Amino acid sequence: GAVSGTTTGGGPVLGRGGPVQRYRVAVENGSGEDVHAFSDEAQAALAGPGSWVDSGLLRLRRVPAGEAYDFTIYLATAATAGRMCRAGGVDIRVGGRPYTSCRAPGKVIINLDRWRTSVPHFVRAGVPLSLYRTYVVNHEVGHQLGHHHERCPGPGRPAPVMQQQSLFLDGCTANPWPYLDGRRYTGRPV
Repeated sequence: GAVSGTTTGGGPVLGRGGPVQRYRVAVENGSGEDVHAFSDEAQAALAGPGSWVDSGLLRLRRVPAGEAYDFTIYLATAATAGRMCRAGGVDIRVGGRPYTSCRAPGKVIINLDRWRTSVPHFVRAGVPLSLYRTYVVNHEVGHQLGHHHERCPGPGRPAPVMQQQSLFLDGCTANPWPYLDGRRYTGRPV
């Protein structure tokens, strides 16, 4: 389906310093998802505490339709996400089916299947869906901001937000935030 339903309203500036990255939010038509609910959850993830804006070097603001923007956060069905990601050079298939989410140039693409159900290893571990949603927004926006995949720093430690937590935890615990206790939390590059 067509991906539209861009949010009508702007949002507050998130963060305390640095240049403002402007983003829009869109939900695929016919997906049955409410663009305002998705927009609010994405904004909560990006507001933190613990989000990318905690660096003090970056601010984020949702802008309404018609205003200039730097990137768009899309919520799209698996098939549409698969197509959009492939067009941006990213294959999100696992076992032949579009599974993960991705970032393509100027596009943060959240797979609706993951948004609705998270991933089996999170479910088995009792990780709340809200934590997965915060993670997937911060992970894919992290790619948009220039961050790359990272590894689990050790068993029992929180997973870095740039770890591919949708695929594996590797002994780490689920973590949706780039900043923990006010400090940037990372793992070794992949």
